[in-house]
Amino acid sequence: MSQFEQVTVIKKANVYFGGQVTSRTVLFADGTKKTLGIMMPGEYEFGTDTNELMEILGGEMDVLLPGKTEWQTVKEGDDFHVPAKAKFQLKVKETTDYCCSYY
Repeated sequence: MSQFEQVTVIKKANVYFGGQVTSRTVLFADGTKKTLGIMMPGEYEFGTDTNELMEILGGEMDVLLPGKTEWQTVKEGDDFHVPAKAKFQLKVKETTDYCCSYY
């Protein structure tokens, strides 16, 4: 899906790591939520409240998922899942465009 129809966008940005990672929240009529964002090169750790699906729309990064010992490279067209109440690490190699879905 390259665009979303009939959604509400929260104007205020979500800003993390001193502005190195930003996103906007998109709300759907059925109650689901996604964020659309940009990550600048760097190393980050995030925690989840709910299950997340992260789709990489552009760029490249390495991800260390919960319970794994090896980093996985993800790039444009790839995605990965993170379970609820977990932490995961990212090494962003180049500016990366992403969409995160919460479920």
